[in-house]
Amino acid sequence: MRDTLNQGRLWVLAQFTLVALMLAWPAHWRLPAAALGLGLAALALGLWVLAWNRPGNFNIHPQPRQAGRLVTGGPYRRMRHPMYTSLLLLMAAVAVAAADLPRLAAWVALLLVLQGKSTMEERLLLQRWPEYAAYRARTWKFIPRPGRLDP
Repeated sequence: MRDTLNQGRLWVLAQFTLVALMLAWPAHWRLPAAALGLGLAALALGLWVLAWNRPGNFNIHPQPRQAGRLVTGGPYRRMRHPMYTSLLLLMAAVAVAAADLPRLAAWVALLLVLQGKSTMEERLLLQRWPEYAAYRARTWKFIPRPGRLDP
């Protein structure tokens, strides 16, 4: 259990370090339409997630909260980690606005970190909620799964 907690903390530290580097690295910022569109999509998705999964339920660490509940509606109906997707969209907007190689590399690293963090999180969610297996089978991780899904 302690190893899981420490590993979770390392994933969160890596995630926040990469976001901080992307925001703090000097750049000649511009705001092309693509960056604006990505940023607005990130904001809209993030707000939708918060409407369905209140801050008291989710956790920045990959461990589920003790009193948490499994959310499969709203944006979670089509993807398992919409808040990670929102963060990836926002940081893609930052990378496009800066248009430099360090930020692109940091974005790819962030994608890999969120992949690792979500894999750990899903293992723990399966232990907590056995029905997560069926939910996982019908949704994609970061990208909305197209088509009709069971309610």
